[in-house]
Amino acid sequence: MKRREFLKDIAAGSFLLGLKPSLLAQEGSPPPLAQVDGDSPAAITREAIASLGGMKTFVARGDRVMIKPNIGWDRTPELAACTNPEVVKTLVELCFDAGAKEVTVMDHTINQAQRCYARSGIAEAAKAAGAKTPYVNPFRLKKMALGGQWLKEWEVYTDFVEADKLINVPIAKHHSLSRLTMGMKNWLGSIGGSRNQLHQRIDEAMVDLAAFFKPELTVLDAYRILVRNGPQGGRLSDVKLQKTVVAGKDSVAVDSLGATFFGISPQELPYLEMARKRGLGENNLEKIRVEKRTV
Repeated sequence: MKRREFLKDIAAGSFLLGLKPSLLAQEGSPPPLAQVDGDSPAAITREAIASLGGMKTFVARGDRVMIKPNIGWDRTPELAACTNPEVVKTLVELCFDAGAKEVTVMDHTINQAQRCYARSGIAEAAKAAGAKTPYVNPFRLKKMALGGQWLKEWEVYTDFVEADKLINVPIAKHHSLSRLTMGMKNWLGSIGGSRNQLHQRIDEAMVDLAAFFKPELTVLDAYRILVRNGPQGGRLSDVKLQKTVVAGKDSVAVDSLGATFFGISPQELPYLEMARKRGLGENNLEKIRVEKRTV
């Protein structure tokens, strides 16, 4: 049976069953999302990746993998300014289990890199799993054509473009300019230059960078989320214990689901609608099958 005929049969069958064909495996449909809740950051991360078919779906044997968390701030994990270290460690372990040759964990921090890497707990956790944790090197910056609608070119750390696979691991939190910072905003940590200039048109910048980097997988750390005073926080009263991880190949869909944890509709965030119109992903959660589990 030809692929097109097979997909037509699936669609026809879904109508008979009273199901939406957009939620089934149709050509051009967004990939499914996994949302896993539980008490252990490591366990919910493992379960999220397993529900998507396992890390071998995204990482092949011999791959050099770059994992991009948010390590931007000199904050402990309890303050929810940086990605949870256990989530990062688990992803490193899963990459090696899938046959990765090398795994690197790196970010262009806002506060001093040594303090951020140490206090966030990410460097220690990643190293324990066998990853490299270098600081960004200004000699590795290269002006590149981004092909964006607003950002035509910018200085990019070549480490991120030379990796075989990119895994984006943001934390979900409030942001004073873009309302929320999650997967798409996280790519500002992969570039150099005067990043504050991008704040003038932050939504367009986020979309252009997301279109350029195109991660293989996005894993949203929502174990603790920063609901106020983002992006750096600093008070436990600004943190909500969500105990959730969301994972998927469609980074727009991941961010869209993440927005709901803050009581925000994805359609309220301009960058998500821009990204949808650019064909980067889906922001209508009614069109996306979300597999939810609790461990």
